[in-house]
Amino acid sequence: MQYGICNLSIIPLRSEPSDKSELVSQILYGEIFKIIELRKSWCRIRLDFDKYEGWIDRKQYVEIEKDAFHSLKNERLKLSGDLVEFVQFENDQLHPILIGSTLNGLDLLNHKFEGHTIEDQFDKAHLVKTAFLYLNTPYLWGGKSPFGIDCSGFTQMVYKLNGYRLLRDASQQATQGEALSFIEESEPGDLAFFDNSEGEIIHVGIIMKDNYIIHAHGKVRVDRLDHSGIFNADKKMHTHKLRVIKKII
Repeated sequence: MQYGICNLSIIPLRSEPSDKSELVSQILYGEIFKIIELRKSWCRIRLDFDKYEGWIDRKQYVEIEKDAFHSLKNERLKLSGDLVEFVQFENDQLHPILIGSTLNGLDLLNHKFEGHTIEDQFDKAHLVKTAFLYLNTPYLWGGKSPFGIDCSGFTQMVYKLNGYRLLRDASQQATQGEALSFIEESEPGDLAFFDNSEGEIIHVGIIMKDNYIIHAHGKVRVDRLDHSGIFNADKKMHTHKLRVIKKII
């Protein structure tokens, strides 16, 4: 088994070993992973944080030793808390990194960081405040950054920045936590999941107070939530059908 760490700002995780393949997620600076299959130009990896799998370009990571991987794996996560900050390379070059990037591997990469670091686990009430950092971020399938994010990438990153682990996809996140029977039982920070006509979970958002929800749909936006689902005031229609509300914390 081989191991790696992301030493770039953000790299694409693809469904197949091709630059033309679907973007299924993104890997932020400092994330570590296992390499489970090697090819000439690509490798299939499994992320340590959420066990998500996909293909990355072999030119876009640094290989690390098994002991280093397990040492980083067992540390409490240290995350960048600024929307955009910089790490400094050995040659004094500055390299941008994004909010939620992992800083545990700075010494291993011989990089320096002087920005805002998050290490604590915050109360549930803090989740909505964090969510608003991403307000108006454009929707990007597979995205996990303030320059482009999808619905489950948004919820995962908000929870991650508060010290909690969510799985990557909405359908996976829907398997976590405790189901609630009614919207009235929910609290700000709980997750609302939505399905399609086949009953598949296809969307997720973070519940706010007074029956509002913040979610990634076109962009990260705030809409009304009722027993039918999400009501989009701009379109004057329901855009998503409510399936279940889950209390994760």
